Amino acid sequence: MELRNLITFIHVAELGSFTKAGEQLGYSQSTISVQIKQLEDELGCLLFERINHTITLTQRGHELVSYAHQVRTLTDEFKENLEEEKKCSGHIHLVTPDSLCDAMVTPNYIDFHTKYPHISVKFTTADTAVMFDMLDHNEADVIITLDSHSYHKDYVIAKEEPVSMHFVANTKSKFAGKKNLSIHDIINEPFILTEYGQGYRRVFDKELAKKSLEITPILEIGRTDMITSLIAQGDMLSFLPDFVTKDFIESGELCYLDVCDMDVDIWKQLIYHKNKWMSKALKTLIDYMMENDFAH
Repeated sequence: MELRNLITFIHVAELGSFTKAGEQLGYSQSTISVQIKQLEDELGCLLFERINHTITLTQRGHELVSYAHQVRTLTDEFKENLEEEKKCSGHIHLVTPDSLCDAMVTPNYIDFHTKYPHISVKFTTADTAVMFDMLDHNEADVIITLDSHSYHKDYVIAKEEPVSMHFVANTKSKFAGKKNLSIHDIINEPFILTEYGQGYRRVFDKELAKKSLEITPILEIGRTDMITSLIAQGDMLSFLPDFVTKDFIESGELCYLDVCDMDVDIWKQLIYHKNKWMSKALKTLIDYMMENDFAH
C-alpha cells in the first residue's frame, strides 16, 4: 500500500472534494481519482460514494480515516527520529482572535524566538467557528479561543483558564467610582465593541438577550488596542477582557465599572486536533505556552 495514496485519501476525506484535495497536494483531479481507485482496488472495498459530482465516505471509508491518520502520524514520527539535526526547527500556524494576537506577540514572542530561533510561527486571526474548521482541515496547527467553554471529543484542550471581563470607561466618566450599577444604568450609553457575532462579543450579546436588552455600538472593531485608546480619550464605554485593559487601569486612564447584574462566562483555551501529528516544534510551542501565561 502506497503511503501517498493514504495521504491523498485523508485530504479527500477532510475536504470532501477531489478537486480541493488536488489543489492542496499539487495534483490534478485525474491523479487524485487514480490514487483513490488504486487504494480501493488494493483494499477491495468502496471508500467514497460518487453521486452527481458529490462524494461521501462509505462506512468502510469512515473506518479507514482513523487508521490512515495513525499511519501518517507514525510515519512522520519515524522520519523525524531519523533526522540527524538536533536543533528544534519547524513552522507552526497559530490562530487566535483579533483581541489576542497583540497580547500573544508583544510580551512573549521575542523570548520564545530567543530560546527556539529555528521555529517560525505564523499568526492568523479568525472567529471561533472558523478556527475549529481550520483544525478540522489541518489548516491550523493550534488555536487559542476566547469564547464560551468548548469541548469536543475530536479536540485536545492543552490549557484553559477563565477570563475576567469588565465594563470599562474613562476615569472621568460619570459612572467612575459608582457602586452597584445595573446594566440598565449604562445600556443607552455610547459603546465601542468588538465585531458582532464573534468570540466573547457573541456570548455577551446572548446574555443581554436573556434580559431582553441590546446594545447598538457607535463603533465595532476587532482591534482591542484601538478600543482602549479611544475610550481613554473619550466619554464611551466598552466590555473587554482584563488582560486587554490591565495597563490602562494601572496607569489610571481607564476604570472598571461596578456593574453587578451581568455575569458573562468566558474562557481562554489552547486547543489542537486529536489527530494532529505532534512534531517537536509544535510540542515545543505548546509546552512553552503551557509553562507561561499565554496571552496575558
